[in-house]
Amino acid sequence: MEKTGKKLLLSIAGYDPSAGAGVLLDVAVFRRFGFIGAGLLTAVTAQNSRRVTGVHCLGGRFLLRQYEAIVEDIAPSGIKVGMLGGRGNIPALGRILSRHPDIPIVVDPVVRSSSGRWLLEKQALPSYLSRIKQKISLLTPNLDEASLLSGRRPRNPEEMKEAARRIADLVGAPCLVKGGHLARTVADVLYDGRQFYLFRHKKRPQDVHGSGCFLSSSLLGYLVRGRPLPEACSLAVEFTQAALQKSVRLGRGREIFFSF
Repeated sequence: MEKTGKKLLLSIAGYDPSAGAGVLLDVAVFRRFGFIGAGLLTAVTAQNSRRVTGVHCLGGRFLLRQYEAIVEDIAPSGIKVGMLGGRGNIPALGRILSRHPDIPIVVDPVVRSSSGRWLLEKQALPSYLSRIKQKISLLTPNLDEASLLSGRRPRNPEEMKEAARRIADLVGAPCLVKGGHLARTVADVLYDGRQFYLFRHKKRPQDVHGSGCFLSSSLLGYLVRGRPLPEACSLAVEFTQAALQKSVRLGRGREIFFSF
């Protein structure tokens, strides 16, 4: 993979002590693309490869304090948003995004962990959507998140298209619905506001921790490199699929990314 100039990409997400997801994984992906990676912590989690046992939200005031410290020194060339960890971070996130209208911003709306723990209150979703509306380049919900945002669970690529269109209308930005948990054919569906794009790939028997973080961070890397959105999505899906083949088992739970 070719190197780029030393631009800064910023992750706004949670801290996963297993390093399988969140800011630690995002920064590793940014560096793989040749960028400097920095992270603003929204929350600290207690988790392992099997489950999340606790979430401590750091709050909007401290999120802004971290942000001001970073931008005082260097301006980001792209932003990836992951787990917020609580509704208290939503106004601060809106303020941060408002200050960067001209750079790629990818939002992975992490609402619930794979083990079922809520990472953002369901009641906070309308406020969350209103704060990011028309401020982002792409939203990347999985099937569970697409169900919450669109009001109906997609069961196949055609229903994923409708969900992507509804969500894109809600946030005023393109939407990539990730279909990794479809029962049979696995496909991701992009709606860019004009047309649909379908990205098919193989279904893995083992779920890998942090796959959503990896894909969205890769997407940001390709967008900052100047790739058009459909091409960036295609390349990021391919890159993620290749990295999934090299995942390793950390403990007694899901595998994590290791070499990419």
